[in-house]
Amino acid sequence: MFSLSQLEAFVAVAEELHFGAAAERLNMTQPPLSRQIQMLEKKLGTQLFGRTSRKVELTAAGATLLPRARQILDMCIKTDLDVRRVSSGEAGAITVGYTAIAGQSALPLMLRRAAEGMPGVSFVLRELVSTDQMDGLVKGNVDIGLLRPIVARPGVVSRPLMQDRLVVALPEGSSLLGNMAAPKGEPLPLGSLDRLPLLMYSTKEARYFHDLVLRLFASAGAHANITQYASQVPALLAFVQAGLGVTLVPASAMAFAPAGVEFHEIDGRHGIQELNRVDLELAWNEETANPAVLRLLRLIETF
Repeated sequence: MFSLSQLEAFVAVAEELHFGAAAERLNMTQPPLSRQIQMLEKKLGTQLFGRTSRKVELTAAGATLLPRARQILDMCIKTDLDVRRVSSGEAGAITVGYTAIAGQSALPLMLRRAAEGMPGVSFVLRELVSTDQMDGLVKGNVDIGLLRPIVARPGVVSRPLMQDRLVVALPEGSSLLGNMAAPKGEPLPLGSLDRLPLLMYSTKEARYFHDLVLRLFASAGAHANITQYASQVPALLAFVQAGLGVTLVPASAMAFAPAGVEFHEIDGRHGIQELNRVDLELAWNEETANPAVLRLLRLIETF
């Protein structure tokens, strides 16, 4: 099989049609250049150049080889550049797991920064609840997770990325609150939700929100009358829209809420304001071998 150096020598001579000029172009002397051509011709079993004392010409075989030799050399150069870009994190692919809410808040910001700082990297996006993201990070199916703080797994590290707060979501114009109703947009004490049908987060897929809601209700001295469970905020908002009850959702969810749902801030008295904090974390496997992940982590500190 011929070598790349032989092809480089052939292309130089074929383009210059002069051994001396080709040798100068390749920063070498003429004798080793001639040997490269002779070895290539021997490998291929044919003469590539017609030589006289006055000129050098391509044979039919040489003319056939020239465009293919150029393609091979171009592909080698491109491959070399691509490998170097991947190894430096300038190219490659990153699989990102994200929750439904993160998909409306943190994810677009992250992708915008990545597009500016590492445009050669492509992204595979997977909407997953936090527990499934954590499983993916452990198994290597997910490179970066945008998830809620949950029980840590060996090898997975995280850092805070964004903070949010919970707000009350209830059917627009609903009589569920009775005399406790507040004007639209006014804060509501959680005590006003006592024993109302509460649309709640799943204990398995959304444990973080489930426990946070219970802590807030307990702090307000309110009874959580759970009537329905769901793992994702959009499903809970759909239940609210259908008039099935009330729920608490991150404030960022208001941007994509369906029609027929109204929101109220939670009255922050009695220490509830300090409890009402929703964290989103950026997580990754500390043993990742993907250079693009490390580059992204350096690019994104916080939002």
